[in-house]
Amino acid sequence: MKSLLLSLLLSFSVLAQAQQTMLTGNLSSVGSDTLGYLMTLWGEDFSLQSPGVNVQVQAAGSSTAPTALAAGAAQLGAMSRPMQVDERQLFISRYGYAPLAVPVAMDALVVVVNQDNPLTHIDQPQLDALFSATRLCGALKVPQRWGDLGLSEPHWAARSIQRFGRNSASGTWGFFKQQALCRGDFRADVAEFPGSAAVVQAVASTPNSIGYASFGFHLSGVKMVPITTASGASVMPDADSIRSGRYPWSRPLYIYVNKPPGKPLPPLVNAFLHQVLSPQGQRRVTEAGYLPLSDSQMAQARAAIEEK
Repeated sequence: MKSLLLSLLLSFSVLAQAQQTMLTGNLSSVGSDTLGYLMTLWGEDFSLQSPGVNVQVQAAGSSTAPTALAAGAAQLGAMSRPMQVDERQLFISRYGYAPLAVPVAMDALVVVVNQDNPLTHIDQPQLDALFSATRLCGALKVPQRWGDLGLSEPHWAARSIQRFGRNSASGTWGFFKQQALCRGDFRADVAEFPGSAAVVQAVASTPNSIGYASFGFHLSGVKMVPITTASGASVMPDADSIRSGRYPWSRPLYIYVNKPPGKPLPPLVNAFLHQVLSPQGQRRVTEAGYLPLSDSQMAQARAAIEEK
């Protein structure tokens, strides 16, 4: 019986690979910079399995995904945040139904400082006061020097603070604004960069700076800063705290697709998403520095794309 089952599974696997090899056409992804590298890896893997498919990836920011998806200019909308109401409505107004959000990896928004900075933790009101003009999280004063954040060493206390972040096309920018700034407005003196890698590199080369980025971009030259929660616990972003929800700013990464209710996905999109959710696809998530989906998340994602 076991040998028969194994034989059937192998047959299905061979059939699926044969069907993927026969696919042809163009597959376009538009959206998140955070997902840009992962989409490129997945696209390369997909092209190896399906040589007749040309995969193109544009990663100018999450805000570019809804427009491209609604216009039919892309089949895959990569986003590091959920679509906003107006973005969903743009799609609904054209097709009569909402796009399907498929979670593909886990990420977190992290705060980074230069590796030589002795800062050991920061709380949300302090972070909000650093980056926001509105201070909706409750801080009374704006930290201007590192001494205002508790650094007592003479050569640090008097140093002014430089602020680095993402631009407004970024889903990371939007997520930070909503979650860390209590939906407040950014200060005008926050230097903006088009990608998390650029933020991290800028912090690595600027000792007085602080920035925010995606968890997948914790590169050499910087260190991540634990976040002090309302309960007083300082939580470092790591696999355990992000998965458990103890770290306050964990988030799924999504691929949005056009799936009419009651109908299957187009063959190229269906095959691509199944590869992303395969063991190989999720290994790519780890290689890129993010966290793969849990078994339950994987099951829900697969059920969503297979629903008729």
